[in-house]
Amino acid sequence: MASHSARRGDGLLSHDLDPQDRGPQDACGVFGVWAPGEDVAKLAYYGIYALQHRGQESAGIAVSNGRQILVYKDMGLVSQVFDESTLESLKGHIALGHARYSTTGASTWHNAQPTFRPTPDGSIALGHNGNLTNTRELKKMVDELPGIPGELEIHARNLETSTNDTSLVTALLAHHPDCSLEDRAAELLPQLKGAYSFVWMDEGTLYAARDPQGIRPLVLGRLERGWVVASETAALDIVGASYIREIEPGEMVAVDEDGLRTRRFAEAAPKGCLFEFVYLARPDTLISNQRVHSVRVEIGRKLARSFPADADLVIPVPESGTPSAIGFAEESGIPYGVGLVKNSYVGRTFIQPSQTIRQLGIRLKLNPLRDVIEGKRLVVVDDSIVRGNTQRALVRMLREAGAREVHVRISSPPVKWPCFYGIDFATRAELIANGLGVEEIRASIDADSLAYISLEELVEATTVPSDNLCRACFDGVYPIALPEPEFLGKHFLEAEALVPDRALDVDGLAASLAGGGAGDALERP
Repeated sequence: MASHSARRGDGLLSHDLDPQDRGPQDACGVFGVWAPGEDVAKLAYYGIYALQHRGQESAGIAVSNGRQILVYKDMGLVSQVFDESTLESLKGHIALGHARYSTTGASTWHNAQPTFRPTPDGSIALGHNGNLTNTRELKKMVDELPGIPGELEIHARNLETSTNDTSLVTALLAHHPDCSLEDRAAELLPQLKGAYSFVWMDEGTLYAARDPQGIRPLVLGRLERGWVVASETAALDIVGASYIREIEPGEMVAVDEDGLRTRRFAEAAPKGCLFEFVYLARPDTLISNQRVHSVRVEIGRKLARSFPADADLVIPVPESGTPSAIGFAEESGIPYGVGLVKNSYVGRTFIQPSQTIRQLGIRLKLNPLRDVIEGKRLVVVDDSIVRGNTQRALVRMLREAGAREVHVRISSPPVKWPCFYGIDFATRAELIANGLGVEEIRASIDADSLAYISLEELVEATTVPSDNLCRACFDGVYPIALPEPEFLGKHFLEAEALVPDRALDVDGLAASLAGGGAGDALERP
């Protein structure tokens, strides 16, 4: 059974603060635990709390006590959605948690996860990190499913209102009249295209699976009395689980009273997301046995060697620019300093900013320390440039605070292509690097100099072979074939529901693939 509270978080301070300044957003964080005798709802709560950076629009937890599954979810941050009494009511031995940023389907309660579905012999709940690219085919498969005999009408009606790829997978998994849920998953998973790290459960078993390319992360951990799966190792650390290994691309694991078992449903063809190293993952997470913080420090060292600057101080754009700024300072010998203070609590609020506050823009998130900056030649290290608006406002703010020179160094190559595997970037037409060269971008943001790390050096810093990484947002080479542009896009299913027989250009993605660039960047305010 599914439940939600009346209190809604609208998250208006995130992108509405400055609609022109929408940074890259990850799809989601997933967490699953099988641990009889433990308070699994609280473990799931702390697990998704540790993964909050991966999604801030909604949060949910499903718990099974062996007889039934209860799902509780709502819009807002993990700490806004759950309180002590809610978690107290979620009793059982299996739990899965989800923190969502929408990449398919609007940000509404119906699209919050875990998704829930009755089956002929019980029910399932599922959480998804990633984005599927054959949503249209999956919708057709769902439309062709026979009705479940004796299914309560209330279930069918309420659950059809969700418009995301995860709901389609849940519906397809739930239909397994002639085989076990595990066998049904092994049959269905190879038919899915795109990026997926799934965690799902029925009344007695916890499951997890990762797509054959392993684009989005998924790891396995051990508790004294059970097992944990999570998007990142940082979530294992928070709940006191020991890290065992990554779940392999093309692998499905199941945990029940007989222990853990694993099966391969597809051959592995690894293409891990390179942007996880740059920005998405927490610095204390391990990916491919590399601590993300160490990789980012090494990126900073490489930046300092390739693009030195004559300056007095290296400062990061917190938090994501911090490790690379440390590396740049170490390698260059220029002192590291804190020149910008970040408000840690700006991520979500229930109050819409007034026009006056909105005009302050970036200052709500970052404020300069004038006495550190004044009269100094600065190297400012940031993780990426997407539209360029943040950096433009930042350089202006630093100059107003008395900076003599501002040299910008970026710890990833220019982002030129949208992601269809679970990161919600700008469309291609909005990406500043798609229309302008480095010198034009430098002029656009009014920096004294600008340099990006090269793709080769970034890959080198990860120590992962280049062929085992998805680099599509940097080089436009998509490792999983994409459908026609009109069948891509975050709101495809909503559009399909409104106009089922007409091909739509959703989210401007037809234009975004064709290009067009950000040629207006020099004229932007």
